[in-house]
Amino acid sequence: MDFNLGGIVGDMGVGALVGFIIGYALKKIMKIVLALIGVYLLSLFWLQQKGVITINTDKLFNLVEGATETTLSLGQKVLGILPGSAAFLAGFYLGFKKG
Repeated sequence: MDFNLGGIVGDMGVGALVGFIIGYALKKIMKIVLALIGVYLLSLFWLQQKGVITINTDKLFNLVEGATETTLSLGQKVLGILPGSAAFLAGFYLGFKKG
């Protein structure tokens, strides 16, 4: 049985690099999306304060709760699909932290 250490190290390097890139990009995208959602909600509350619109806060919070549950279930599915290698997870963590 031949043990190819170079191939293993190469696979770990690629996994870590891909994990870093995905983690970095995901955090940048999340920041942009959350900023846009915040601006949108602030504009809605400003319009409500000026009397232009009326917001049903119960339905708004139910909508947010449903979106949160959908996002968490999607995240669990993605984690199930991703390779479980330690190098990928370490790279993802570092990329997410750096982003």
